[in-house]
Amino acid sequence: MSQQTDSLAVALFSEIFTIDQLAHNRLSKALPKGMEMSQFSVLNHLARLNEERTPAQLAQAFHLTRGAMSNTLSKLEWAGHVHIRPDWDDARRKFVSISPSGRAAREAAIAAVSPIIADVVAEIGPERVRAALPVLRELRERLGAE
Repeated sequence: MSQQTDSLAVALFSEIFTIDQLAHNRLSKALPKGMEMSQFSVLNHLARLNEERTPAQLAQAFHLTRGAMSNTLSKLEWAGHVHIRPDWDDARRKFVSISPSGRAAREAAIAAVSPIIADVVAEIGPERVRAALPVLRELRERLGAE
């Protein structure tokens, strides 16, 4: 790889990491009291899938350890946002689903963060954001193909 390509790669990933940190901090502050970004992410994922997942499947989807996912699921279960039930065929496994309370919490979180995201997109311009999406998707796909 050339020096120019290396510099371009470093600049690109520096921007991505900084954007991730800034977005995380800004959106975390806007979330309903007591909700963490990790919890919102899991609720959003379960709501979009609209079907049960095992903790292991969720950990894999978020590229987390099972322990980290277990911690997030415990907090969500304590808040009443997810139901965790045993697998009737294999007592060692569990299944997680979003509860009605979890759906309401997700909707409240989306309502809280949507104006922030919409303002940023409006300031940048929808056309420019739309043009950036294919490159970002390809980056995600290539990084996710481990």
